[in-house]
Amino acid sequence: MKIAVLSGKGGTGKTTVTSNLAVNIPGCTLIDTDVEEPNLHIFFNFKFNQEDSIKTEYPKVNMENCNLCGKCGDFCRYNAILPAKDRVLIFKEICHNCGGCEIVCPTNAIQYEKREIGKIYRNNSDSSIHMKYGELNIGEMSGVRIIEKLKKSVENDPIVFIDSPPGTSCATVAAVEDVDYAVIVSEPTPFGVSDMKMVVEMLKEMKIPFGVVVNKAGLGNNEIYEYCNDENIKVLENIPYSREIAEFYAHGVVFSKNMQSYKELFINLFENIKTILEPVQEGGQ
Repeated sequence: MKIAVLSGKGGTGKTTVTSNLAVNIPGCTLIDTDVEEPNLHIFFNFKFNQEDSIKTEYPKVNMENCNLCGKCGDFCRYNAILPAKDRVLIFKEICHNCGGCEIVCPTNAIQYEKREIGKIYRNNSDSSIHMKYGELNIGEMSGVRIIEKLKKSVENDPIVFIDSPPGTSCATVAAVEDVDYAVIVSEPTPFGVSDMKMVVEMLKEMKIPFGVVVNKAGLGNNEIYEYCNDENIKVLENIPYSREIAEFYAHGVVFSKNMQSYKELFINLFENIKTILEPVQEGGQ
């Protein structure tokens, strides 16, 4: 079972929800796919002494074979390869490694080389929670390849919680693709609801079942509940606006470890998701 936790914008509490689910559900795996600014690991005292280098490929042109026909540049929709008057310019950071320029080259002047774009970090296997997170190197434009590697590495794990990037970017799509369920975390404010609507449309388009957790409940107004009611979206849980919770978060502490009532809330959240998915899983067998 793979459950993605996502939000319309940063700061709504998706990492809060992911971390609290993890500490209350035995035998789970936790991955942080927000590779541009991973922070989930901050809330756990794990030693991340295992790392994997993630590489991508980019084109390199042998100018002795190149006739400057321009077909590679015409093919590339990202302008990562541009034939000039006497050479071919390569912008490797924006190359998507599709391989098309090599295929269309009539003189076999293009070959691919590898370079590192980031890393995946793993905690010790004897820890209570199996956790991994990706980190994109500074200056890189896309972390999709790292996200794909992260998800591939846990595809056989029984319960996986995915801390997703915010918004509806390519990275978010890669993080939630093929998950069994998505939890949207949103604040009950006009900005929170506005950004949440974009995520709702994305998940509907991808045909991924989802529900909403309202974080900082009581802070704003009732717009989020009215919207969910009109769109027939299930509100899974409400986490109230609380100074005590905020203090725990500020100190990097998973607050349900210290507040028993919230421990039950996150267990109930997971059980609620399981109940929603059971008819779907039974129908697919």
